[in-house]
This record gives sequence, C-alpha cells and structure tokens, in this order.
Amino acid sequence: MNEEVTFILDSAKEAMDSAMAHLDLQLQKVRAGKANPMMLSRVVVDYYGALTPIGQVANINALDGRTLAVQPWEKSMIEEIEKGIVHANLGLNPQNNGETILINIPALTEERRRELSKQAKAEGEDAKVGIRNARKEANDEIKKLKAAGLSEDLAKDAEDSIQKITNTYTAKIEALIDAKEKDIMTV
Repeated sequence: MNEEVTFILDSAKEAMDSAMAHLDLQLQKVRAGKANPMMLSRVVVDYYGALTPIGQVANINALDGRTLAVQPWEKSMIEEIEKGIVHANLGLNPQNNGETILINIPALTEERRRELSKQAKAEGEDAKVGIRNARKEANDEIKKLKAAGLSEDLAKDAEDSIQKITNTYTAKIEALIDAKEKDIMTV
C-alpha cells in the first residue's frame, strides 16, 4: 500500500508542477513595461490562408527595453504580420521599414500598471485553484485506499504530506505573484 501512497503524492506534485508551469507562462505574457518577445505570443498571422502564430513566420527580438523587432522570413509577409499585430488588440503600433517591423512599447500609465497587477493576481488565483484541485484529487485517492484497507495512521500521514506540499506550492505562487507585481509597478 505504501507504493500506492507514494504514487499519489508524486501525482499530486506533478499536477502542482503543471499548475506552476502554466502560471509562469501566463505571467510571461503580462507586460511589465519592458519589451519582451512573449508579448506577441498570441498574435496570429494569415499565412497563405492559414492562421499561424507569429513565431512560425518571423523572428522576434527585443532590441532594447522599449523596442521589439519582427523580422519576417518572407518579405511578402510584412503586411500580414502588421495586420496580425494590430488585430491582436495589444495596444501596439507596428512600423514597417520595408524589411523589418519595429514596435515601440509605450510606457505604462499608473492605471494600466494597476490593471496588469490585478491580471497577475488573477492568474495567481487560477494557479492556486489548480493546486487545490490537485490536493483534493490526492486526498480522494487516499480516502479510497483507506476504504480498501490502508491504516488510519498511514492515511493521516499521507494527508498531512499532501497539505505540506500544497502549502509549499501556494507559497511559491505567492512569491511569484509578488515578484511580478513589483516588476509591473516599478517605473
């Protein structure tokens, strides 16, 4: 029975790691005032009739803290990439110089910083829900094992371990969100 408990704990950790990875990805998309190629991750381009992520038709680089450069692999795609950036409704204004698309990232207003901070908190809450769901599933599995003959002491120890893991991941989420908020609010 101990192997089954270990498997349940490992599965819970794996699910919580997945929630953390998703949170990290979502936080990368939240703009903190600096140019970041991830800002364009949700931009899609009409590539010969198929909607294609911008990263599959062009290189995206941050030239400095305020400028992104999009270098299309085919010059004929420049206009389509510009349209895709505008249609993504990111509040960015692409400028075409014939070979490259330059995007100046405007400074964030205080109001926009607060909105982005709220967005980061909401992503953190979503991740916490994922962590709690993993905890609930693990506890349910422990209860099933208990009904199948697992001793009460082992079940209680397993539930305590699951709670400790949950607390650890929740603290990691809090630290990640605090760091992102500080990054967003720093002018």
